Parts: sequence; structure tokens; C-alpha cells
Amino acid sequence: VNSQTKKSKTIEEEFKEPHEFEQIWKRPDMYFGNAKKVKKAVWVHDGQGVISKTIVFIPGIYKMFDEIVVNAADNKVRNPSMDILKIEIDENKNFISVWNNGGGIPVVWHETHKLYVPEMIFGHLRSSSNYNDNKTRLTGGRNGYGAKITNILSTEFIIETCDGSKYYRQSFKNNMKEKSEPLIRDCKPNEKWTCVSFYPDLARFGMDVLDEDTVSLMRRRVYDLAGVLGKTTKVYLNGQQIPVKSFSDYVDLYLGPKDS
Repeated sequence: VNSQTKKSKTIEEEFKEPHEFEQIWKRPDMYFGNAKKVKKAVWVHDGQGVISKTIVFIPGIYKMFDEIVVNAADNKVRNPSMDILKIEIDENKNFISVWNNGGGIPVVWHETHKLYVPEMIFGHLRSSSNYNDNKTRLTGGRNGYGAKITNILSTEFIIETCDGSKYYRQSFKNNMKEKSEPLIRDCKPNEKWTCVSFYPDLARFGMDVLDEDTVSLMRRRVYDLAGVLGKTTKVYLNGQQIPVKSFSDYVDLYLGPKDS
């Protein structure tokens, strides 16, 4: 009897993921905030500086970006050796990429879930991970769960990592419904990094492109991270280092530099 009960529970667990997937796809607002356009006065970076401006944007799209950059920034807690964070926002290709060094994701086979750890973290809703659970976090976030939701809400989602022993690459397409086989090869001991890239499913949100209002909000978020991470971590946006090396520099963006 106990054996049958255990088997029944396992089957029930397996069927939770498809149900949860459909719920996220149909109602992303339950997880990521409003999936429709809102008009709001917020702080943005217009390419010249931080300003207060009333913009029209979709919070759900912004949250997808935020979850990935927050996960990367929080790697600083797990690996204090992290000293570079690179973020790319390509408005022409509607593409976002986030790269950080300081220790990659372990490229090891997980016996319980029967898959590699990077896929478990980014590609399976019902698989939990100690990768960033129960850890002090610099900037908030959903302990990796948000990255899986971002995967579901993307037309393509790519994970690459080096853990100092192995390089791992895997792509997911069609809102996480399709996945490639992992590409795994040896890497050098000093190669320790992770890169997450994705194409948000803009059509799902009624958008055609990553518009300037949305990008200006994302841009400001990168400056937020530079202020939090401080002088020990160089933060880059589209190849340019963010000129914020301390929280004081960050405050000056809003208040203006103090008179000398």
C-alpha cells in the first residue's frame, strides 16, 4: 500500500508542472505584475542621465529583465570574487544578455532530477535548487524561480556557463516548450562565468519592439545595480562601463553632485 501511495504522489508531482506552465503563460500578471501597458511617473535613464518622467510600459516585460539581472548581481553574495557584470540590451534585435564572472553554475548531473544542474535551475519549474535559495540577497528577486518564468515568456532563452572545469550551453525555444541537448566541453580552470540571453516574447504582451520607454527603465536599473555593487564590481551596459563606483556616486545621479 505504501509503495502504491508513493507512486501515486510521484505521478501527481509530475503533472503539476504542465498545469503551472499554462497558468504562467495565460496569467503572467500573477507572477510578474501587470501584463498590460501602464502609464506611470518613474525614474529612468534617457541615455544622458537619470530623470523623472511619465512613461508607458508593461511591468511584466520589465520584470523579466529585472529577474535576470538581479540573479546575476546576487552572485556577488555567493562568490565575492565576482568583479564584472555585463548587460546588453539590443533594441534592434529585441535581445537581452546578462553576463557575470565570479563562479559559474556547477556543470554536474543531478541524480534526483536526472538532468544537469543548469537545466534544472532555468528549465524546470518543479525542480528546486540550493543554487540561490536560502541565501542573503543584495537586490531581491525570486530565488531563481523568476528566471524560469522569464524562460516561459521568451521566444528563445539561452544559458551558458563555465564552472572552471566544464563549459555548458543550452537553448530553449517556443516559450520553454522546446530545448536543445546540452553542449558540454572542457574549459580552463580560470573560466568561471555565467551568461543568460533571451528574446522576450513581445507579441505575448502586445508589443512589437523594446520601445524607448521600456529600455530607459531597464537602463536606470543597470545604474541601480552599479550603485549597490560598488567599486569592487565593474558594471557595463552595451560595452560601456557605468560611471558609478560608490553609493555616493549613485545618489548624485538623482540629487546632482555636491558643490565643491
